[in-house]
Amino acid sequence: MRRLTLAQRLSAVFALLLLACSGISVWLQIQSNTRHEQAVVQQLSGDLATHIAGTAQLMDADGWRPDAVRDLFDKLMAVNPSVEVYLLDNNGRVVGNAAPPGHLKRDRIDLAPIRRLLAGGSLPVLGDDPRSIETRKVFSVAPVRVDGRPAGYVYVILLGETRDALAAKLADDAVLQTTLWATAVVALLGLFMGLVAFRLITRPLRALTVAVRGFDANGELAAALQVETPDDGGGDEIAVLRTAFAQMGRRIADQWRELTRQDQQRRDLVANISHDLRTPLTSLHGYLELLRLKDDSLSVAERQRYLDIALAQSGKVGRLAQELFELARLESGLVQPELETFSLPDLVQDVLQKFELPAEARQQHLSVEISPALPAVRADLGMIERVLTNLLDNAIRHTPTGTHIAVCMRTLRDRVQVEVSDTGPGIPEAMRDGLFMRASRLLRGAQHSGGLGLVIVQRILQLHGGEVQLAEAHGNGAVFRFTLPVG
Repeated sequence: MRRLTLAQRLSAVFALLLLACSGISVWLQIQSNTRHEQAVVQQLSGDLATHIAGTAQLMDADGWRPDAVRDLFDKLMAVNPSVEVYLLDNNGRVVGNAAPPGHLKRDRIDLAPIRRLLAGGSLPVLGDDPRSIETRKVFSVAPVRVDGRPAGYVYVILLGETRDALAAKLADDAVLQTTLWATAVVALLGLFMGLVAFRLITRPLRALTVAVRGFDANGELAAALQVETPDDGGGDEIAVLRTAFAQMGRRIADQWRELTRQDQQRRDLVANISHDLRTPLTSLHGYLELLRLKDDSLSVAERQRYLDIALAQSGKVGRLAQELFELARLESGLVQPELETFSLPDLVQDVLQKFELPAEARQQHLSVEISPALPAVRADLGMIERVLTNLLDNAIRHTPTGTHIAVCMRTLRDRVQVEVSDTGPGIPEAMRDGLFMRASRLLRGAQHSGGLGLVIVQRILQLHGGEVQLAEAHGNGAVFRFTLPVG
């Protein structure tokens, strides 16, 4: 069985409440009209019992005159069939009536309503009906006195049994039908207009439902989600919810695209690493096999040259494996900087000492520029050493003989700025966009990537809340710039 939607359930509840309110309204209107009619009849006929008691000789010295009482009652009820006249003694017992045999159900009337009406209580005042055990009706009453003493009451039911029978018979009267039809029409019209208004009110909710169902897990948003966020943050709750979902959907889409991009980069990295490893391993295997097969026929110089080539290829494999291991650790999320305060110039001097021999072998000049009163920095000493090592190693290996390589440090507000520059040919424009990204197979063929060394540098600096940038160089050369917080 298909469940109703929220809008359908709310509409059903609204319809039930409206119909219930209409029914209660009709019932209250009928009750109000009935009480109004009773009050009017009781007020108009309030003196009827007094008139009867004052104009008719109902008692003499011997007591009640049954013949006179019955004759009077018959005449009154013939003139006004809706009234029923009774004589009560001082205790409320019925001592005279004109009811047909078997119609009298009570032989005693409660005197409390009688006393309340005689005391001027608010109308209508309902009293016991001698012809019904449960029904209470409006009445007129007057005390009867004989020789100045209370002898009982004239008790007149103003809306009697005959009137009730006629009212029941005419219940389908045209006026009553018109009232019921008018009430039904008003209720249906209110229901229709209410449902229309409710549908208009819930239209944003239905649109949001469509948008939620139309959300694509691949990160593409349904067209219905493209809504404008109110400048003042206003709007009803549904509009706010819709805007919040649109923002959430865009964030999910961005995150999904980022995950897709990272996954593709990971695939490319595996492919590139396989390629990079295969080339030196193939070369290493080939020269080792050559040395084994032709060991007896090779001269000492040839054997030394082949061994040097094999060692160089082995170094490439080892360096690539180390960089890959470092990148995997950095991107695992498990490695966090262990911050400490240290002197950056001392660290730079230590790193430069490691590259003095390689630089001299390539006839390259290394220098350091330090601004006065340079403060200490707060960072992970080992990670920053790795950053400087990678940048200097790239500068030495990728610039020609005679290049000048400089490390410049200066204070920049609450941070220390570090620049590693060289006077080489610089970075081609085509390589700059993907310089700090993982090497891609497509970009690799055009030498558009910076390799794993710069990717590691970028990741380390991101863990420190910064990043490395390729700055504009004055003339030829490349300038890599990053900042570290002051300790």
